[in-house]
Amino acid sequence: MTVSSLLPRSDYPTLESAVYLNQAALGLIGRPAVEAMHAFLDGVARHGNRFMSDADEASFGEALRARAARLLNAEAERIAVVAGASELLGQLPYLLEPDADSTVVAIGSDFPAITRPWLRRAGRGGCRVRFVDDRPTEDLTDALIDALDEQTSVLAVSHVQYATGSAVNIPRLRQATSEVGAHLIVDVSQSAGAMTVDATAWDADLVVSSGYKWLGAHGGVALAAVSERLLHDAPPLPGWMGAADPFDFDARSLSVAADASRFTQSTMSYVSLVGLTAALDQLLSLGAARIEAHSGELASLLVDALATSGWRPFRPPADASASTHIVSTGHRTPPDEAYAELLRAQSIVCGVRGGRIRVSLAPYNDESDVRALIEALRAAG
Repeated sequence: MTVSSLLPRSDYPTLESAVYLNQAALGLIGRPAVEAMHAFLDGVARHGNRFMSDADEASFGEALRARAARLLNAEAERIAVVAGASELLGQLPYLLEPDADSTVVAIGSDFPAITRPWLRRAGRGGCRVRFVDDRPTEDLTDALIDALDEQTSVLAVSHVQYATGSAVNIPRLRQATSEVGAHLIVDVSQSAGAMTVDATAWDADLVVSSGYKWLGAHGGVALAAVSERLLHDAPPLPGWMGAADPFDFDARSLSVAADASRFTQSTMSYVSLVGLTAALDQLLSLGAARIEAHSGELASLLVDALATSGWRPFRPPADASASTHIVSTGHRTPPDEAYAELLRAQSIVCGVRGGRIRVSLAPYNDESDVRALIEALRAAG
């Protein structure tokens, strides 16, 4: 059976001239989001306050918060809309304030935005950082749990690893961190929009995602589901927009909203908010289960077809630690940027991460994309 795309390929002009398998980096933006952004720029943004009052601006993110609440399965009051995932991740060492003799556990090959704030804290004597390796022969969730002990104060991880596609079991990690009294921070930038994210069931202290990549929007906006535990104090870096009434402009008081909107710092890229709102409408109409099943079919097709050609996945699709939408594949001889350039010369766009070809399988991809990649990799190998 032919695997068709879930979204109209005509909504993505790039697909007319290229095979695009790089949504995990700078993802394609579909026509509905682009049209919504153009309409906002032409009809509202270019006119200043002519069509946007102070009250409109203060509540501008509410439509997006409602959709993000559905996507992340969290109450809208727990959704923060910020300019970037790093904006929140960078505040966590000062919001959680782990003891100096405690340990923060992270993955050594995880995205640097997750680990660097803790390394900065550790460099000033604020904690220790212990790294766990993502090995293809080990269950990554088991390895993380084995690294936890009574000295662990924080476990900070990506749900899906950007370089390898390895996925961790968040409910198991929440149980393990609860047993040792540690906080759990989860970045879902490489999973939200591609697979199920359930912030309520996970009960992590923070679940955060960039607004581009798998969510199908432009840069300049990110989303987070914030636990009640992080709403007991003001953010370490409070901004004017996070006040209970942003346009009160009282410079002599530290006013913060009662809900997660306290983490919104300032005037944002409103055009990006509009685009993300439209993109989430598309994703919610498809449903995470359908999207994940689609990428799983394409991943199995890719891995099975390359099984005898020297290309091996970091984790096969049946691996308990494998995701379906990111396939990291390597040859008997270590690939490098040259492989990606060979593919790009054939108008096939993939990423290279960790010395391997990283293939992103998005809802707009179909079987023809994967078969074009298979033939190109066979030739390259």
